[in-house]
Amino acid sequence: MKNKLATYIILVLPFLIFSQEEGKVISGYGKTYKVVNPEYKTDTKHDLKVVFDIGRTFADSSKVNPLINTAARFLNMHEKAGVSVEKLKVAMVLHGGASYDILNDAKYKAKYGIINPNTKLIAALSEKGVQIILCGQTAAYRKITKEDVLPEIKFALSAMTALVQLQNENYRLINF
Repeated sequence: MKNKLATYIILVLPFLIFSQEEGKVISGYGKTYKVVNPEYKTDTKHDLKVVFDIGRTFADSSKVNPLINTAARFLNMHEKAGVSVEKLKVAMVLHGGASYDILNDAKYKAKYGIINPNTKLIAALSEKGVQIILCGQTAAYRKITKEDVLPEIKFALSAMTALVQLQNENYRLINF
């Protein structure tokens, strides 16, 4: 009996300590882990301006692109850490294979046979002020028109242009 209890505690304890939590800013997406008393403190006084460079998608087209979900995680985690939502400035620049992840449901269904799993997340991010920018060069190369993408998407001349301009506006680049 003691061995079973010890085994149970060993198996369950890490999940109790490191369980994922829902966020308040973008609910249903961007789950985070609680970090208890971090030594490197989060600055809650200044704006956190970030641009995510998203150039790839993943093999399973039935799931949300985890790189897009990272923007939701960024918002949720910093709000939980005490940064006001007004201080969180987020942009995403999509290019390459990630361009398919922002197709409208009809185009996504024509390509993959299902509706776009990113649609609700993109809408929620946009509703919270996240800029979602598509590389115009990628769009032209892949024959993606403004009518093909979700309504929240803005076209840029190129991903390079958008990334440089946002960094000129003091957005910090995050590239995975």
